[in-house]
Amino acid sequence: MARQWKLLGKLFLSTLELSAFTFGGGYVIVSLMKKTFVDKFHWIENDEMLDLVAIAETAPGSIAISGAIVVGCKLAGLVGMIVTVVATTIPPLVIISLIALGYQAVGDNELVKRLLLGMQAGVGAVIFSVVWEMARKYVKKRDVAAILIMLSAFVAAGVLRFNVIYVVMACIGVGLVHALRLMRSGKK
Repeated sequence: MARQWKLLGKLFLSTLELSAFTFGGGYVIVSLMKKTFVDKFHWIENDEMLDLVAIAETAPGSIAISGAIVVGCKLAGLVGMIVTVVATTIPPLVIISLIALGYQAVGDNELVKRLLLGMQAGVGAVIFSVVWEMARKYVKKRDVAAILIMLSAFVAAGVLRFNVIYVVMACIGVGLVHALRLMRSGKK
């Protein structure tokens, strides 16, 4: 029982810290979750983390909350899920409340505008890092089908501006067919 409480405490504090110091949205937190739960604590294997992220991405709502749900549930069941969701929610709630109070006073400030613009560039780099980290496994394996799925999804959503819901649904279908083919051929 004490071991479970210790795990829940570490889970709460690590998720709270991730949420408090992550700027730029959910995909930034994915990279930091990997570094914390896979690299630092070794609670989850890298392939498992990729699977959990894929599950979280298909769920509605924030990727940070969905990621917290699947990681918390994997590590400590329903209680772990509740702990990670609460820990993930607290920092943005507090930070946004404080920003809302002071934004009217500094919202038109040129320095604040430039600071936010600089943060956007940094967030872009972090998101690219997450994408590369997730894609690297398939590039190393020379998994042509997975690479084509990723590139097609990027082109469909990013270049052709297809609705992301349809892109995700198509990727789920193609991914299932690809996984079934690998299972039948004995490669998975």
